[in-house]
Amino acid sequence: MIIDIFLEFWHIILLFFIVAILYSSVGFGGGSSYLAILALTGIVFTQIRATALLCNIVVVSGNVLLFYHQKKLDWKKITPLVAFSIPLAYIGGYLKINQQIFFILLGITLLFAAITMWLSKKIVAIDEHNKKSSPIKNAGYGGIIGFISGMVGIGGGIFLAPLLHLTNWDIPKKIAATASFFILVNSFAGLMGQYSNPDFEIDWNLTSILLITVFIGGQIGSRISTKSFTPIQLKKATAILIAFVSIRILIKYLF
Repeated sequence: MIIDIFLEFWHIILLFFIVAILYSSVGFGGGSSYLAILALTGIVFTQIRATALLCNIVVVSGNVLLFYHQKKLDWKKITPLVAFSIPLAYIGGYLKINQQIFFILLGITLLFAAITMWLSKKIVAIDEHNKKSSPIKNAGYGGIIGFISGMVGIGGGIFLAPLLHLTNWDIPKKIAATASFFILVNSFAGLMGQYSNPDFEIDWNLTSILLITVFIGGQIGSRISTKSFTPIQLKKATAILIAFVSIRILIKYLF
C-alpha cells in the first residue's frame, strides 16, 4: 500500500519535502506552496483543504514554540486578532462549497499571495518601537482573514503578515511570531470546521506520508542556514510559481 502511494505520488512527496526544507531554513511555513502543488493534482478538492491545513500545523508548530521561548509573542496584541478569526475560520471550514467556487476562490487567493510575495521587499516595518494598535481593527482584520482562510484551506499568514507590516503593527520579529501563531490556531480551527462537516473526507494514507515528509523536511531546514537563497529570492521564485498556478486555475474555472 505505502509503496503504491509512493510510486503514484512520488513527485508530490518530493516537492513537499523540498518546500519544507527551503522554507523552514529561512523561517517560513510554505503553506501556499503546498496548496498550489495539491491544486495541480487529481486529488479531490475537499481533501486539498484538510491536507494543506494539517501540513501547516506540522510546519508552524515548531516556529510558534521557538517564538514563545524567545518571548516574541505579545499576547495583549495577539488576542484581538484571533478572538474572531478562530470562530470564523471554523465557520469557513465548515461551509460546504462546490468545486468551481472553491477553485475560483483558491485562484484569487493564490494570485493575491503571489503579488504580496513579489512586493514583500517593500513591505517592511519602519518603526522599531511598539505601536499601539486598535483592538477593534485587529479583531476585524483577524475575523475577515480567518473566514477566508477557513474556506480556502490556508492559515492566513500570507494575508496577515503584509497587513501588519504595512500598518507598522510592530517590529518584524514580533510580526513573524504573530503570523506563525495566527496560522497555527486558524489552521486548527479551519480543520475542525471541515471535520464537523458531514461531507468531510481525507485520504489518510497519502496525507500521513505528506505530514511525515514536511515534518522531516521542516526539522532539517530549521537546523541549517541556506546561503543559496535569501528569503526575498525564495519569495520571488515562489511568487512566480504560485502566480502560474493561480492563473491556470482561474482560466480553467472561469472560462
